[in-house]
Amino acid sequence: MKIRQIGALAAASVLALSLAACGDSAKDGGSGGGGGGGSFKIGIKFDQPGLGLKEGNDYTGFDVDVAKYVAKELGHDEGDIQWVQAPSAQRETLLKTGQVNMILATYSITDKRKADVSFAGPYFIAGQDLLVRADDSSITGPDSLTGKKLCSVTGSTSAQKVKDKYPGVQLQEFGTYSECVAALVAKGVDALTTDNTILAGYAAQDQYKGKLKVVGKPFSEERYGVGIKKGDVELCKKIDDALTKMVDSGEWQKAVDANLGPAGFQVDKALNPPKPDPCS
Repeated sequence: MKIRQIGALAAASVLALSLAACGDSAKDGGSGGGGGGGSFKIGIKFDQPGLGLKEGNDYTGFDVDVAKYVAKELGHDEGDIQWVQAPSAQRETLLKTGQVNMILATYSITDKRKADVSFAGPYFIAGQDLLVRADDSSITGPDSLTGKKLCSVTGSTSAQKVKDKYPGVQLQEFGTYSECVAALVAKGVDALTTDNTILAGYAAQDQYKGKLKVVGKPFSEERYGVGIKKGDVELCKKIDDALTKMVDSGEWQKAVDANLGPAGFQVDKALNPPKPDPCS
């Protein structure tokens, strides 16, 4: 009798474990772009103040706030989100290999990138500018960079544009913008170029206040999009709907004010908020 009871208990335990495992699988299976529940992986920058910044277990910035809003509209609670670092040179690979569901990382929409990934949005339009030391009056724009050491990040559109348009510049490419800022303060380079939103965030950081300044002469148009896997038109449309709702509800402006306002950044209202492109 005791043997039968032990056998029955063992069978019940196996059945319970089996059901629990099925339940976990179902939850994990909900990690796709449009469903709810499960882990939802979003690529952001970890080192861009005001846009995407990781400090301990906290993630802050405009990209982060937009990502949270979009994820919620797609059916994912904030607790579902797994933040993944997305350096400029790795963004296409992260999407193509399925390591993230979407990327919001000051990710400019370009024809070259659209050959590998798809984009929803844009959700913001910025412009490329220059960050220099506060006491440097010799650099007034890209035309004054000849013979200067300029820093940018490998894989960024900023680096490529400088290579194409200003061949007299000594371009140095680092892995992250924070490395460029450190080199600028240490006088290892003369200027840093990327989007004015990013530059303003660094200039406003406590450790750099009074040491750095944004030149204030944008020389490009950077259309920030939500990077997704190539050809996912259904997800693109859902994200565009979420972005439109964010703008119409006033939440987009709140996110801009909270994250870019402290840096004294002036949003170009002729370009922002932008209308999403058609999905394809």
